Amino acid sequence: MQRRELLLAGLLGPLMAKASQRSTLTVTAFPSVDAILKAARPAWQRRQPDVELQVISREYVDHHTAMVTSIATRSHLPDVMALELSFLGRFVSSGALENLSRPPYGALEFTDRFVPFAVQQASTPAGGLMAVPADVAPGTLFYRHDLLSRSGATEADLTGSWESFVAAGARVKAATGAYLIGHAREFKDVLIRSNLQPGEGVYLDRAGRVLVDSPRFRRAFELARRVRTDGLDAKVIAWSSEWSEALRRGAVATQMMGSWFAGHLENWLAPSTRGLWRSAPLPNGAHNAWGGTFYAIPKEAPNKALAWELVKLMTLDRSIQLAGFRSQGAFPALLAAHQDPFFEEPMPFLGGQKARLLWRTAAAAIPPFPVHKLDPIAAEIVDLALDEVLAEGRSVAAALGDARDLLERRVRRLSETS
Repeated sequence: MQRRELLLAGLLGPLMAKASQRSTLTVTAFPSVDAILKAARPAWQRRQPDVELQVISREYVDHHTAMVTSIATRSHLPDVMALELSFLGRFVSSGALENLSRPPYGALEFTDRFVPFAVQQASTPAGGLMAVPADVAPGTLFYRHDLLSRSGATEADLTGSWESFVAAGARVKAATGAYLIGHAREFKDVLIRSNLQPGEGVYLDRAGRVLVDSPRFRRAFELARRVRTDGLDAKVIAWSSEWSEALRRGAVATQMMGSWFAGHLENWLAPSTRGLWRSAPLPNGAHNAWGGTFYAIPKEAPNKALAWELVKLMTLDRSIQLAGFRSQGAFPALLAAHQDPFFEEPMPFLGGQKARLLWRTAAAAIPPFPVHKLDPIAAEIVDLALDEVLAEGRSVAAALGDARDLLERRVRRLSETS
């Protein structure tokens, strides 16, 4: 008995000692990035068998709020944080992230492996790379093929110009009763991100100049008002229960969104509509990014060397990138993944369409544009201004003028405190 216990101790002792030596690498994320990270654990363990990968997940807004708090208080910081495009500007300009273009990282050696616009979004004006892109979301027009066929309108009518898009919507509503879109705000969301000039962001340029009272915004507001006046939007906000129900019932004929939306439709929003949807380019030759995920390392991260290994695994490993695309619809930022046969496969939910080829073309055409730390605030200000136009009948000029003034005050306040 004593001998067996000694033998057992001799066998278990080294194993227990090795287990006690295991360390943990922490990464924080949001759905469905958390699922992609968890699926990558076996690949991580093959590279780092003595390092456990801990994935902490929160809902989208809660995650970014928690990361802002962690950076401000320098507490509960992860080794790696996932950041979504809408919040990226705030973190890039915070001074709280590792500059990955500098040693020991040297990320500039491989930035040409990613879609170019995503690299610029994560860069500072001085050229420092503060995060590495993992996935992008080329903007796409999804439409109900059955509703369009009943109206006699064609895909070319939807995509030819903004005027023909609206005209096609009138025909669809007259023939089927379905609205063209869920909310007139969608026109604004696409148009303000279209035809950006070099150095322009969506709301502010690199110098911090406010752009919301420009011809781009005025046209977006005017077209959204026309859609509302013509009764072509269902007045339901995206991600509301009313919006989801409208998609399921065929009460809305089109939806402009990122390419990942196809998976949302199929898996939980409207699975009963299988085969009825199609994907098309955005109207009027517009190209824009509808989100995207980036990985960053906080300056106060406890395990920076291991964190960098994880960032490279999640962004430069072709198999990891494709696995995220297959399972979660996360369109790869890595160009090497774009040549996989998976892009050629028909998509049954979209009537057998090879839509991934369309998204690949769209991703290559998105122009680079900078992000700004005030982008989330600017988006709220502009949405409120549009609501005043749509619901209260306020003039476009007055609404945008006030939005410009309010945002300029925020810019001044930011410069005074920085």
